[in-house]
Amino acid sequence: MLWNALRLAFGALRRNVLRSSLTMLGVVIGVAAVITMVTIGNGATVAITNQIEAMGSDLVIIVPGSGMGAGRAPGEPFDVDDAEALRDQVASVRAVAPTARRGAYAVYGNENWSTQVTGIDAGYLEVRDWAITEGRAFLASEYRAGSTVCIIGETLNQELMRGYAAIGERIRVGSLSCEVVGLLESKGQNTFGQDQDNTVLIPLRAFHRRISGDTDVSMIMASAASAASVHRAVRDIEYLMRERRRIGAGEDDDFAVRTTQELSDALTGATRIMTALLGAVAAVSLLVGGIGIMNIMLVSVTERTREIGTRLAIGALERDVLTQFLVEAAVLSSLGGVVGIGLAIGASAGLTRVFDIPLVVDPGIIGLAFAFSAAVGLVFGFFPARRAARLDPIEALRRE
Repeated sequence: MLWNALRLAFGALRRNVLRSSLTMLGVVIGVAAVITMVTIGNGATVAITNQIEAMGSDLVIIVPGSGMGAGRAPGEPFDVDDAEALRDQVASVRAVAPTARRGAYAVYGNENWSTQVTGIDAGYLEVRDWAITEGRAFLASEYRAGSTVCIIGETLNQELMRGYAAIGERIRVGSLSCEVVGLLESKGQNTFGQDQDNTVLIPLRAFHRRISGDTDVSMIMASAASAASVHRAVRDIEYLMRERRRIGAGEDDDFAVRTTQELSDALTGATRIMTALLGAVAAVSLLVGGIGIMNIMLVSVTERTREIGTRLAIGALERDVLTQFLVEAAVLSSLGGVVGIGLAIGASAGLTRVFDIPLVVDPGIIGLAFAFSAAVGLVFGFFPARRAARLDPIEALRRE
């Protein structure tokens, strides 16, 4: 019986190919939208995780003020002595890197480019796990003396020097003229969308003397002795910083200590919530597609009233007619689901390439979207099917 119902369903769809295609369109768009949104969200989550892992699983970030990001409450800046205390007194920390940062224009010849100039000490490249592809790192004597030397990122090299050999050239950063001694390995954008390669590194002492005019440290980065000792390092750092900043028992910290794992959890959690919301919004179009199927099936019942009456008159049972129309609705929505899956995979591949994120196809969401599309056909096709099954054969045969 089911095979006959399938044969009749495909025959009915072939008789009205255009109408059937337009009816499936809502389901196609719904399935494609759900799968595409979830795939893009999964790819973004993986990209964020990979970027944070590239910073190092043992990285600890200490900033003045409470909180992180744009909503961070300001606090008293750190100084170099704070970093030295962490380096000397916290055994669970392997390396410490105080930094100070400020926006500035870099100038070379007739070219200029807006960049970030960062004052660093000897631990910075180790903590950031950042390699130098050309030239060299700063010498210990250059850190001590605050020499006017600099290391530049790939973006600055391309925009300012058009990719030509930069080593040995002099550029001006703000009011500071410095000699380029090294070129950093390209890291691309960070998790906040900032170009990490658009940077100039100079010795921290030179930054304080020639750029900022103070001795403030805007951030201290530290590497824990091992990935397993990160939480211990956080506790030790918090204890020492509270002691140095004279924060009493029961008083809130005026600094924040964060790990890359915390950043990863926060960002991926937000991404998953957005993915779920976008998927839910996209799923509404599946319901719209289901309503379209119901409308078309009701029209089909009206158009085929005499056919239904003939079947009932020659002995077909109500359940036979009910099954026939339910199968037609399920076939219609299932075909739409299959087309939607193909469209979603193609769209996801193109969008992930545009956004430069991994293509993470979830078979589970594909199966769920297809099952939901078939269920939509059954649910919204039930009322027209029941209406067809309950037609009076005599009245149906008399209908023009």
